[in-house]
Amino acid sequence: MVQSVDRALKIIDLISQHKEGRGVTELATHLDLNKSSIYKLLSTLVEHGYIEQNQKTKKYCLGYKYLELSSILLESIDLRAEAKPYLQELEAETNEVIHLVVYDQGEVIYIEKLEGNETLRTHSKVGRRAPMHCTSVGKVILSYLPEQEVLSIIEKNGLPRHTDNTITDKDKFLKELHKIRNQGYGIEIEENEVGITCMATPIFDNRGKITAAVSISGPTTRLTIDRINQLSPIIKEIGRKISRRLGYVTS
Repeated sequence: MVQSVDRALKIIDLISQHKEGRGVTELATHLDLNKSSIYKLLSTLVEHGYIEQNQKTKKYCLGYKYLELSSILLESIDLRAEAKPYLQELEAETNEVIHLVVYDQGEVIYIEKLEGNETLRTHSKVGRRAPMHCTSVGKVILSYLPEQEVLSIIEKNGLPRHTDNTITDKDKFLKELHKIRNQGYGIEIEENEVGITCMATPIFDNRGKITAAVSISGPTTRLTIDRINQLSPIIKEIGRKISRRLGYVTS
């Protein structure tokens, strides 16, 4: 370990913990160093924009360099790459088909699919679009979109029947979205494909906006209500983990 770098990082960490900043004496006490050493390290950090000094209080605060770096990091985040380890974790836990989807122009697009170890034939395929109103991923995303946007999607695309279980009544459908938002996950039992049940949970970006959804799909005979109840906390935790990787911070 390079001692000077270690000390500089500790200074940054200490300063980040106080919104009003910290003074040289306070930092010297915390790190058990003399003021001269602290001042030299601070001067270097100030020179590079990582630390700034408040001219009134003379205390040191984080510099705007972090905003620049964080924006670069957020722009470089690859959703599929960041989500993949957690999708694999979910696949290993369930042995079922796992999907990652994003929202685009009133539909969802499958951007990742893990096949699991169990046999299941579905229409899903990476790059393929699917309706929102009869898929668990679509309903989850809709439940976190602004109400006016949801109503516009329904008005444009309608609620066409795909199976006998598809929800085609608007009021009933809106109640379903409200329920999904309250419980943090959504299900669809043969609403899109006969014999297939799916459950999904939301993924949020660094702004706290819905950006994707992750789902578990399986035959209805295997993905029963009891099993859905068992898997709900697991899939919700996977959604939280991916969201955190995208910069989402819960209050």
